[in-house]
Amino acid sequence: MDWSGLKDLARSRSLAPYTPTPDRLPPDLAALDYDGVRDIRFRPERALWRDRQLPFEAQFFHLGLYQRQAVRIHEVRPEGTRQLPHQSADYDYGRNRLDTAAWDELGHAGFRLHHPLNHPAYKDELVVFLGASYFRALGAGQQYGLSARGLAIDTVGGQGEEFPRFTDFWLLQPEAQADRVTVLALLDSPRATGAYRFEIRPGTSTVMTVDASVYLREGGQPIARLALAPLTSMFLHGENQRSATDFRPEVHDSDGLLMHSGSGEWLWRPLQNPRQISVSSFQMTAPKGFGLMQRDRRHTSYEDPEARYEKRPSAWVVPLGEWGPGQVELVQLPTPDETHDNIVAYWVPATLPAPGQPLDFSYELHWQGDRQQRPPGSWVTQTRRGHGYTRLTPDEQRLQPHFVVDFEGPALQALPADATVRAVVTADANGQVVEALAYPYAAAGTWRLSLRVQRLDPARPVELRAFLQTDPHTLSETWTHVILPD
Repeated sequence: MDWSGLKDLARSRSLAPYTPTPDRLPPDLAALDYDGVRDIRFRPERALWRDRQLPFEAQFFHLGLYQRQAVRIHEVRPEGTRQLPHQSADYDYGRNRLDTAAWDELGHAGFRLHHPLNHPAYKDELVVFLGASYFRALGAGQQYGLSARGLAIDTVGGQGEEFPRFTDFWLLQPEAQADRVTVLALLDSPRATGAYRFEIRPGTSTVMTVDASVYLREGGQPIARLALAPLTSMFLHGENQRSATDFRPEVHDSDGLLMHSGSGEWLWRPLQNPRQISVSSFQMTAPKGFGLMQRDRRHTSYEDPEARYEKRPSAWVVPLGEWGPGQVELVQLPTPDETHDNIVAYWVPATLPAPGQPLDFSYELHWQGDRQQRPPGSWVTQTRRGHGYTRLTPDEQRLQPHFVVDFEGPALQALPADATVRAVVTADANGQVVEALAYPYAAAGTWRLSLRVQRLDPARPVELRAFLQTDPHTLSETWTHVILPD
């Protein structure tokens, strides 16, 4: 299989009726609970390419419980392509007592690639493809956090979300001294098919170059939102939305959405855990980048020695080629705990292709740690909400929320001591800016914006925008925040 052949296959699939992958788990495997499935582990010594001592290896995931639909995995070598069947001998079944000899060919749930990411003597997990079209990756020193997807359909706005899934993978055997590995994938769903190519380059920031060719199926229900380069994360609480019951100051895989518009503006939207679904759209033409970021890298911000949220990666999407007009969309869902992803961000193109015509797009996906994408001037380091000492009544405090937003960066550090810095703040029709002051916060080495807003109708949201300026120069990214309704 090569890239041209895979695109032809995706197109031909789009012209045929959708056939879902059946669930054919043997009864004894289907009966296993979470702990039982977790006790099934791949044997590392049987990893693909280990016997050839290549710089990358592949291990596979077993079907069971949540992963009930098999994927087909192939190996592509110079001498040809072969399918990699499920082999029970590849797994240690732990305490489970299963009659694996009675099983038909199961297939695989997914796979992971390993590479000496942190130490030359050990091959760490690098990337995982598991479930629907989900995948996630690591750079050096990182721990798994947010995920990406190949495609999302009608996350909001349609008749219910559709989850396209990768049904087939082709793992291209790397060369002996390779610094990258390539994976091909076929995507399928009731309303779309797609061919995907992932070139994965591990490093301090692991970079994926993703090429995709997506086809819509003729005769399917109309698609309200076709989401490209979707990212999925978790935000439970943080500095801007504190918890009264959790000893940990912050719990999240990502703390904000960063965007670089085609006009050159940088925008930062702090994440929230809303009481009800919240959807924000940012229209732009030819976006230069967007991503869900974990900016706060201090362990003391989380105080969790097991989860280590300060090591969770940021995911930064860089479009390649011209993406045209559309919108970055942020969906925030309520979540009661940290086990549920509740944040989704993606690109929605303004126009969709006709059935049978390809939507071709490419992008780089950077999995970043301590060194991550920043605007060139200055950026937000924290957003806090609440009143200090005040004579406002409780009702006035509710209707006039107070924010402090801290900025840092080279544009601010280069200011002369007598520089005049102005906070430029705007609110939509449901809000009125009562106070906006910018001043140096010497103890932290930052600049602070103190902002108070009057909410006119507390049952409706208020959109805010703010940045720092010294005439005539903009000094910072734009802080864009939404006050959610009561």
